[in-house]
Amino acid sequence: MYLDCSVSALVKLRAQAMALFREGIAASDPEQAVTAALETRLGEIAAARRVILIAFGKAACPMARAALPFVAGKLVSACAVTNLENRAEIDGVEVIAGGHPLPDEGSIRGAEAIERAARSAEPGDLVLVLVSGGGSALTCAPAAGIGLADKIELNDTLIRCGADISEINAVRQLFSRLKGGRLAQLASQAKMLSLILSDVPGDDVGTIASGPTARPSASQADAIDILGRYGLIKTLSPALKAHLDFVLESEQPASTFEHVENIVIGSNGISLQRVMNSAGTNYPVVVKADDWLSGDVSDVAKTLHRMAVFAASQRGPVAIVAGGEPTVRVAGNGKGGRNQELALRFALLNEWTSIKRPWVFLSGGTDGRDGPTDAAGAIVDAGSTTWMRKLGCNPVALLQNNDSYHALASSGDLVMTGATGTNVADLQILLMQ
Repeated sequence: MYLDCSVSALVKLRAQAMALFREGIAASDPEQAVTAALETRLGEIAAARRVILIAFGKAACPMARAALPFVAGKLVSACAVTNLENRAEIDGVEVIAGGHPLPDEGSIRGAEAIERAARSAEPGDLVLVLVSGGGSALTCAPAAGIGLADKIELNDTLIRCGADISEINAVRQLFSRLKGGRLAQLASQAKMLSLILSDVPGDDVGTIASGPTARPSASQADAIDILGRYGLIKTLSPALKAHLDFVLESEQPASTFEHVENIVIGSNGISLQRVMNSAGTNYPVVVKADDWLSGDVSDVAKTLHRMAVFAASQRGPVAIVAGGEPTVRVAGNGKGGRNQELALRFALLNEWTSIKRPWVFLSGGTDGRDGPTDAAGAIVDAGSTTWMRKLGCNPVALLQNNDSYHALASSGDLVMTGATGTNVADLQILLMQ
């Protein structure tokens, strides 16, 4: 472990890492992104007979607020569905709080409001849809015969089994009235413009929030294959199994998407580029780890730590940045999230092979919430695990119980931002002097 490091040097590194993280969040500011997009669509809005506004996801409120001045003269109805932490009153907009990461009764009400709004669209109307991360859980419209408890069980199982966000959303589409392009079909007589903040790899509009306004990226066969790969078919509730059998036996109607335009206006890549540009001010060497950080969190931690050890052998300050969403296979009953677990694993790896330079590593969710906790993630350094043990915590045992939160809380390494109003996946920032 690197111990010859002044407190002031670590304080400076930590402050720089936090500043870069906040810049990454600001780069995908929902209001600015919507404003910039709609300024190029003034003619389209003016030509519409009426405008129906639908927003859902963690950034639904700021996105809806930004859109209102553009559609005020044409607006006939507006609804926004978001999580409780990001809920805000907006004049002229029905705002509903749903559950995240697991849906709840609010998610049901939100989905019903969205369905009503979409069904009301007529020829000549413009349906403006504003989509952001978290929208899949926040809008819960179970297919016929499926209850909320079935969807909660399915979502919880998918999150815990280690499936990535694309796989989770592909499966969700099988059991929904809105996902997989079905929202777009409800308003097929009108024109639909969907402005999207992306939290998935490759900014695939068929995956973001389970693709309610886009042609599905994954087929039903793909979704069933995912269930089989993770051994989940046998765990499905009777209602889910019955619907799956119905899907397998039914011929699915053809859908058209010519009336829909989907535009990605913010993404992890945009935020990551801002972080890289800003890091270059103080760090002559800025390394991008990957286009999208994915896979098991244990493997991701090892990869990033190997990069850090190699970078430490070079001269001069170095910044390593990454973005994406690692996955966690939950086996214990502790408290934490993928970013907290990644940071704790990184700190423990440094006990075995130390980075021979002063360093800090931050991993955080741009929405300000990592898993079912109040932390966005964590920031660690070479002394983090030493402090944990001095304060009576066993970081290895806590990690084995998926209890990274309490390990990191003991050393003061949790990153607390509160709800940020956006969601473009996670950012990882490693700085070394």
